[in-house]
Amino acid sequence: MQINPELLEKIVTEVLAEIEASGAAPASAAAVTAAPEAVAGVSLQEKGPASRGTDPKEVVLAISPAFATTFKTTIVGIPLSAVLRQVFAGTEEEGLHVRVIRVYHTSDVAFMAHQAARLSGSGIGIGILSRGTSIIHQRNLAPLSNLELFPQSPVIDLPTFRAIGKNAAKYAKGESPTPVPTNNDPMARPRYQGLAALLHNKEASFQDPSKAPVELAVSFE
Repeated sequence: MQINPELLEKIVTEVLAEIEASGAAPASAAAVTAAPEAVAGVSLQEKGPASRGTDPKEVVLAISPAFATTFKTTIVGIPLSAVLRQVFAGTEEEGLHVRVIRVYHTSDVAFMAHQAARLSGSGIGIGILSRGTSIIHQRNLAPLSNLELFPQSPVIDLPTFRAIGKNAAKYAKGESPTPVPTNNDPMARPRYQGLAALLHNKEASFQDPSKAPVELAVSFE
């Protein structure tokens, strides 16, 4: 896999600009005055505060603060609209559906996924960062425990995202599925570690600790 050169250039330029900005900390999402540009292929509209669901056939997906707004692809260039499509498809193949929330108070994928599980009618949630790191979580587990963890974002492809949705739905139905297999690339960590750190710092700059999760209306274009 190759690093997305346009994304790398954009992030590096923005991070360097922040460092040079007379010591000021990166702006939070609340301080951004310009509306973020929508990502092609999907529309995400805020509906209001996210509430605890009662439908046992739902899986709640928590996305990070800048997912599909500032960030449009994963760390290896997979469109985030395609990521959402595959998670939806995998879940729907098992007869369940996805409810999407955006988490603003954290960009830690473990706590995002745990928040999703707590709000899910089935007790199962998924968390996905903009760069692709993902977790399947269950309500009664501790935040730093999980059902399945996908920490190496560079090796997560679209079939894996579909399988994540499928397995989350199986857990919601009370099944014990075989964990999703993932590609193994021993060079992924050294090759992408620096870029992942830059992406994490940029995503974290959009956190708003005072803002509760919001539910999103999702429509694919």
